[in-house]
Amino acid sequence: MRPPSEVLPHRPPFLFLDEVTAMVSGQRAEGCWRLTGDEPFFAGHFPGRPTLPGVLMAEAIAQLGAYIVLCDDRFTGKLPLFGGLDRARFRRQVGPGEQLDLQVEMTRLSARAGWGAGQASVAGELACSCELLFVAVDAIA
Repeated sequence: MRPPSEVLPHRPPFLFLDEVTAMVSGQRAEGCWRLTGDEPFFAGHFPGRPTLPGVLMAEAIAQLGAYIVLCDDRFTGKLPLFGGLDRARFRRQVGPGEQLDLQVEMTRLSARAGWGAGQASVAGELACSCELLFVAVDAIA
């Protein structure tokens, strides 16, 4: 599998997918984000109890979804953008030094949009789940 930085347009400090560990093209993937504790958001969220912001967990799930989409030849030259985030639930705090294991399954793909569902967990314990909607636009305006 290609490294996320070769597939996704995201770059540090906003690339939250370290590795893709399994993928069925156009359908599903698994990956991870390893939190070192050096990420700048931990300093302010929250002092004394550093916690990964929930919206960044949802973004990491979405980035894995974007990886699935961008590996599909139908989306060459496209950029998948968030169209919606539904049923987001946050079940566990995630802190420095933990690995966020990600799973996404695309439930429907069309030429201009797609739907999927994903989750993030730490050591088998669910941290976040959500449904994603994306729209595909031209990568270069």
